[in-house]
Amino acid sequence: MRAGGREFDIVLYGATGFVGKLTARYLAHAGAGTRIALAGRSAEKLHAVRQSLGAGAGEWPVIVADLSKPAQLRDVAAQTHVVVSTVGPYTKHGLPIVAACAAAGTDYVDVTGEVPFVRQSIDLYHNLAVDNGARIVHSCGFDSIPSDLTVYALHRLAVEEGTGELCDTTFVMRGYSAGVSGGSLATMMELLRASGDSETRRLLDDPYGLSPQRTAEPNLGPQPDVQLRSGEEIAPELTGIWTGAYVMARYNTRCVRRTNALLGWAYGRGFRYSETMSMGSSGAAKIMAAMASATIAGASKFGGAYMKLLPHGLVEAVTPAPGVGYADDSRGHYTVETYTQTTSGARYMATMAQEADPGYAATAMMLGESALILATDREQLPDRCGVLTPVTAMGDALLSRLPAAGVLMSTARLN
Repeated sequence: MRAGGREFDIVLYGATGFVGKLTARYLAHAGAGTRIALAGRSAEKLHAVRQSLGAGAGEWPVIVADLSKPAQLRDVAAQTHVVVSTVGPYTKHGLPIVAACAAAGTDYVDVTGEVPFVRQSIDLYHNLAVDNGARIVHSCGFDSIPSDLTVYALHRLAVEEGTGELCDTTFVMRGYSAGVSGGSLATMMELLRASGDSETRRLLDDPYGLSPQRTAEPNLGPQPDVQLRSGEEIAPELTGIWTGAYVMARYNTRCVRRTNALLGWAYGRGFRYSETMSMGSSGAAKIMAAMASATIAGASKFGGAYMKLLPHGLVEAVTPAPGVGYADDSRGHYTVETYTQTTSGARYMATMAQEADPGYAATAMMLGESALILATDREQLPDRCGVLTPVTAMGDALLSRLPAAGVLMSTARLN
């Protein structure tokens, strides 16, 4: 059942954190005419955020709701068409809001990049969300919209030109400048701790860990998350550069493979996907790529053990707290290129770029646009509910709206 009349279009839960504030600011700018409310644990802090947003948000209601009180979260979800959650680390804090939205038939978006949390969300709430007509859409920030959307754009072009299904497909982080947030660091620390558990380790190592039906996935052999590769191994256009491990590959690759499965393997049963990061073409590029790959591989394999060796409280003492960021969130940029070859031998590239910090301003924009799509473009979206990915929930709408919000997107045939 679809949600009927609701008091609000969007409720932003976690508005007092750093990414929450940026998302509120974006919605105040881009959400004219949209009924928006701010929610969280502290009325005083919520009022302070609202005051900082200017006249456009002056009348936004403030809702006090505690994560430890399910009845309050159910009330929040019942009042709105969409809940935006910025309460990471989501593995620790996120599930109660997902539960409330799935039960109320309320759409939900977040910016998680945590495999265990999303797996729990799928296992516990996918069927309930389907029954109640809710779209639970994880990973609507820099993780994982560029990954998910560039592959989808390549698929659309290959279908349009009739060149077959996607085969080897590689996301390359070509340029990246960003700050480091307390929330992102807290998430990484939480995943390192969790990796000490054998069952979590198995889940993290499974390339199809977020699959809707694991036994139905194709057996394509190893699909490693950490690779040292020369550019020409990926595409002739990258000859001369070296690429190494990309820190978010372990999550993003699972998200993209889930999209393929939810679309009935529309990309192809032979679709292989990986992510990497360019280290350039300097004399030191290969060494830098090798060091990055070794560091991330070691942290991925032995993360739980590393955490046990550290003195209690040390990590928390030397890293910023969740909700903390730097003042100038407008700095930063990114450029990603995704390369693919189809079953007929056609080669394509999709590019996505933006002059904004990936983890802050860019993520807030993507999250805000995702919420606005679900709130205002509902009739144009696929009739698909449950725990979804950005593309399976709103792929065409994202391709349409993001360029208007300052994202450069293009696809090109390479041969």
